[in-house]
Amino acid sequence: MNLSQKCQYAVRAVLELAKHYGQGPVAISQIAANQAIPQRFLENILNELRPTGLIESRRGIQGGYLLARDPATISVGEIIRLVEGPLDPVKCMTDRNNLSCPLKDKCSLIHLWSRAKAAVEEVYDNANFRDLVEEERKLSGLTVIDYCI
Repeated sequence: MNLSQKCQYAVRAVLELAKHYGQGPVAISQIAANQAIPQRFLENILNELRPTGLIESRRGIQGGYLLARDPATISVGEIIRLVEGPLDPVKCMTDRNNLSCPLKDKCSLIHLWSRAKAAVEEVYDNANFRDLVEEERKLSGLTVIDYCI
């Protein structure tokens, strides 16, 4: 399964917003620069995500975009489904009645496709943006170590 460039940008944009969660709106130019996303393309993506209730926008000099939910409650799988649709590895799985499949009731591969789908869903659905922010901080050496005596 290949994710489209649009979907990759959407995931990266949400990651950038997650890094600033609780700190107010983030300017679209900052999101675009930090995540190497063309700003015009990013505008379209964020405008598509806004009606889902996942992100909010604020106008004005201090305006920008922000997450409407805690990053811990947003999974990568949710973003992928919003942008790409179901995580089905083959088209016939999307057609629940298998009307388009000439092997409808005798396909020996359907169980393989189902297991592949379940595995992909488990990975994406168990990856939340709070954890991704923490992982990025560790990779950047920005982890704050709290020692108590």
